[in-house]
Amino acid sequence: MIAAPSFTVTAFRRQMAAELSVSGVEAPDLEARLLLAHALQWDRDALFARGDESMPSAAAREAQGLLLRRIAGEPVSRILGHREFWSLDFQLSPDTLVPRPDTEAVVEEALALFPERGAGLRILDLGTGSGAILAALLTERPAALGVGVDRAEGAARTARDNLAHARVETRGAVLVGDWGASLSGGFDLVVSNPPYITHRAMASLPREVRLHDPELALDGGDDGLSAYRAIIADLPRLLARDGAAVLELGAGQEAAVAAIAVEAGLVVPAPARRDLAGIPRALTVRRS
Repeated sequence: MIAAPSFTVTAFRRQMAAELSVSGVEAPDLEARLLLAHALQWDRDALFARGDESMPSAAAREAQGLLLRRIAGEPVSRILGHREFWSLDFQLSPDTLVPRPDTEAVVEEALALFPERGAGLRILDLGTGSGAILAALLTERPAALGVGVDRAEGAARTARDNLAHARVETRGAVLVGDWGASLSGGFDLVVSNPPYITHRAMASLPREVRLHDPELALDGGDDGLSAYRAIIADLPRLLARDGAAVLELGAGQEAAVAAIAVEAGLVVPAPARRDLAGIPRALTVRRS
């Protein structure tokens, strides 16, 4: 490991990056900066402006511990305890997924469906997790009201904290429940990033996901579609007359989820919005 007393901050960062690279981390320079800034309690600018300073011993020990956790497979966002999504900062907990860039396609699709910034929408986020989707939408639509629902009490607590951090807590509530089963209708917009990994595929997920993301938020049953069936069955009741739902999809699931929606008497008006990798990711469903 790194012998701190002989290192400047910059040299220490470069050595951290080298060890991360050897361990197979895809973005070793970026993650070294994030972990070292966290250990030093400096921001990014200070990390470079003060790079010629000697590495403090206490911070070096802290950074070594963070480095070992990352090399062992713990995601950097879990180590830091937060993650950026839609330019907002979200705290994480063991009951929440790490918000991923793919999910921003759901926000983009929802905003495109309701483009008026001042729209007084009633929004429902099923399986809200960290509250990332709901907070992003309430930030972009300041006249909207929202409800987030999660089956995990820990996730609901985290989502409440994140709504407060995003300063939208007066327009958003978070409940513990089984999808939309206990709710009445009237929502203009329903959004969800449900679990969609097949039960068999759970064992082959990358270790960063398999060991650190909550199983409840990942396992979609034998075919990966269990949550979609439960959510879609409630949509005719939950959606307002002109309402729409936007569902995040796993790779290759568009046709199957669309078929479930049509069988439930709903309409799929267009192909799913694709994410940055070109994967169909956000499917709109409407009442007929």
